[in-house]
Amino acid sequence: MTKLLTTFLLLLASITALVQQTPEEEIKAFQKHLNEEFANPEESPLTKEDLKSFKELEFFPVDLKYRVKAKLVRTEFTKPFKMATTTDRKPIYRQYGELHFEIDGKLLMLPIYQSYGLMTKEEYKDYLFLPFTDLTNGEESYGGGRFLDLRIPEGNEVTIDFNQAYNPYCAYSGRYSCPIPPKENHLDIAIPVGVKKYKHH
Repeated sequence: MTKLLTTFLLLLASITALVQQTPEEEIKAFQKHLNEEFANPEESPLTKEDLKSFKELEFFPVDLKYRVKAKLVRTEFTKPFKMATTTDRKPIYRQYGELHFEIDGKLLMLPIYQSYGLMTKEEYKDYLFLPFTDLTNGEESYGGGRFLDLRIPEGNEVTIDFNQAYNPYCAYSGRYSCPIPPKENHLDIAIPVGVKKYKHH
């Protein structure tokens, strides 16, 4: 077998492995990526003091009950609005649609948004922003809510994996300006997965 063919087969195997990644592997890869970002002084939102003692973020245990299929109902012709943030900054978003899903037999809905600032950038033009609050906020998770990043699907079904919910940078340092989830984005249940509240050292 030629060296080139061996390399090609190894590449093919790694691509296949990537395609066949299980939900658990996806979540672990997300956690690993987040920890690497936070440990990197050039990318980390942590203060210099916190960075010195940083080992890893604390996550809730993985629970695939909180990985759900949602129906996307597009809300066309929605007007742009200024989303409140933790500072005077008011970034412009529009509601792209509503995500309808079920957890523990309870029917739930979250509006999902598109950023005007990102829509013009090629790599982010299909990016959707899902901020939310739930009953863990202020106790086990950050009081200001958490975020999820999604992409515009071809059809009308989206997988929401709350195991990949992360904190805004404001949870780690006061030097950031972060969107505040609109009141419509509150879930009246606990979502005990994803990133936990950060304990400053």
